[in-house]
Amino acid sequence: MTLGSLFDGAGTFPFAGSVFGIVPVWASEIEAFPIKVTQKRFPKMEHLGDVTKIKGNEITPVDIITFGSPCQDLSVAGRRAGLDGERSGLFLEAVRIIKEMREKTDGKYPKYAIWENVPGAFSSNKCEDFRIVLEEFCKIKDSSTAIPRPTGGKWRTAGFILADGYSIAWRTLDAQFWGVPQRRRRIFLVADFTGGSAGEILFEQKGLQRRFAESREAWNGIAPASTYRPYPTGGIDGSGTARATTNPPPCNLT
Repeated sequence: MTLGSLFDGAGTFPFAGSVFGIVPVWASEIEAFPIKVTQKRFPKMEHLGDVTKIKGNEITPVDIITFGSPCQDLSVAGRRAGLDGERSGLFLEAVRIIKEMREKTDGKYPKYAIWENVPGAFSSNKCEDFRIVLEEFCKIKDSSTAIPRPTGGKWRTAGFILADGYSIAWRTLDAQFWGVPQRRRRIFLVADFTGGSAGEILFEQKGLQRRFAESREAWNGIAPASTYRPYPTGGIDGSGTARATTNPPPCNLT
């Protein structure tokens, strides 16, 4: 499989992918030092520069597009301008690039997208920004999709959307449970544009090297899974259960 990295930084996503045999093809970054790091580590990787100048229908198609869009306007430590902010609003540039690539390749590429950001995205703009994030990911596959606001007004820290022909899952992870000597909580969202594997990818524990004794608390509050099928009206069909095998299960959309 191949990977393209937007808002690349020093190549964290390409490095993680390469560990599992995924080939980094290109990256978008504007800061000189991080680019030098990735040029050293991945000398064959193409550098595309400013994300706002990239056209998804003109770059090399890849199986996976990863991006940790700027978090400053979403973070609780910032002014909380949200997706309307100059920096965090660049999230929509990544969505544009993905759409352009899929249009160019008749929906074949990318097959997956992975987004990473701060937990402040759940509450930013009175919880509206994360609703927009979910809706924009869904619209990559189905432009008529509308995602409702969360029941009770707050997003849960993990969830799963299973729709016709695609799926989205999100989960909050903390670096301290993977051997990093600091608390660093981040949202990770996986979108599978080919089917229903997003939940399996993000929640399946098989193969994870994790310190379970230290991490039990991270699972507190995760509720049973439900199937959600977004419709143009924003309605939800909760008649079934999630098909993906997960342990622990993802919580519901609300």
